[in-house]
Amino acid sequence: MQRTILRKAGITAAIAMFAGGSLAACGGSGGEGGEEAGSDTLRVTLANHVWTEQIIAAIPEFEEETGLTVEVTQLGEDQLSAQYNVQLNAGTDEIDVMMYRPLQEGKLFAQNGYLADLTERVEANSEWDWSDFQQGPVDSTTYEDKVVGIPTITEREVLYYRTDLLEQAGLEVPETLEELEAAAKKINEENPDVAGFVARTGKSPAVTQFSSFLYGFGGDFIDDEGNSAVASPEAKEAYAYYGRMINQYGPENVSTDMSWPEAMAIFTQGGAAFYTEADSLYQNATDPANSQVAENVGFAPMPAGPAGSKPYNVPSWGLGINEASKNQDNAWKFVEWATSQEMVLKIQQEGVPGPRQSVWANPEGTATYPEDLAAAIEVSAENGVGHDRPLVINVGEAREVVGEPIVVGITGGDVEDAAEKANEAFQKFLDGERK
Repeated sequence: MQRTILRKAGITAAIAMFAGGSLAACGGSGGEGGEEAGSDTLRVTLANHVWTEQIIAAIPEFEEETGLTVEVTQLGEDQLSAQYNVQLNAGTDEIDVMMYRPLQEGKLFAQNGYLADLTERVEANSEWDWSDFQQGPVDSTTYEDKVVGIPTITEREVLYYRTDLLEQAGLEVPETLEELEAAAKKINEENPDVAGFVARTGKSPAVTQFSSFLYGFGGDFIDDEGNSAVASPEAKEAYAYYGRMINQYGPENVSTDMSWPEAMAIFTQGGAAFYTEADSLYQNATDPANSQVAENVGFAPMPAGPAGSKPYNVPSWGLGINEASKNQDNAWKFVEWATSQEMVLKIQQEGVPGPRQSVWANPEGTATYPEDLAAAIEVSAENGVGHDRPLVINVGEAREVVGEPIVVGITGGDVEDAAEKANEAFQKFLDGERK
């Protein structure tokens, strides 16, 4: 559902901007309907998200403080992408601030010049403090050494586990991948009806969660020269480990198309001892209304591989400024306000993980989180890698390619051969994107 919200001086009015899905006012920069430089009306496009709801509720405060009028267009992810594809490609100046997914479309937007360079702006305000943002998310909103976006919502991979099963087995919380496998094996042997481990299994959905295993083994999807690295010795070890954990210690008759809802359901229904997943989904496991094991869920940092504990620490969403906007100064005022320490703290208290180190260090910023989860997040933020998928333009196609060896491993196939084939296909893909 698409909706546009106009707020000014405490008055809210709904406006139908786009009839029948058409983009009637999609002119280019300076076209009919475009706004003047320095306009008091700011046009902000946001995705449907809990973060957005918190921002919308606070906009009257921003308007009162600045004297600006904020028009918000709020869209679902698919509609948002469709609108951006049409309007940004047409060079519209009718979007000032844009909420976007740095890891999904960030490279495309930056390469096409859709995102304004914010480097000087982030460095100019010491009180707002760009250095307070976690490094992983910062890396993901930086393109060719230019800051093109500000992280708003972050997530990391952590270990979910059953405290009761570990206690029954006399085990400590695994700190390494080797210990995780040993613990999963022991619990599975002692409790045949309970899987030792569960995680995403779908070729594309699993890529993001597999990434932390890949980094822990010392690998990555792309090497420093920009070439495919999915057939490196480290990558092959990671593929083999992830596949083996589910093949040997996972749920019986496990499907190979599970994303997080299916994997989470197995864990919350008592079907698995360990589960690696994004920390942002933790309430699914701790809410007694949805989880049969809510009272026995613990959290820990991603277990370390040979290269250490290297979970992804990424911004699932960020704010950018449209390069074609004539109202960039006022757009920056909004971005600065929405990502201030005060707003990040307020929104994080509502369960939306933010990007600021100071907020995570503030007891008020973690008061609503389980204590062990907050501790795991703190560790993950320090060690985290700023991407959880290949950083390319056509992310969906890339995930299908690099995810194939995951499925082969889960089904007990030849991982080495699958990795070599995936490497050849992914290199062809990368070469094609460079043309």
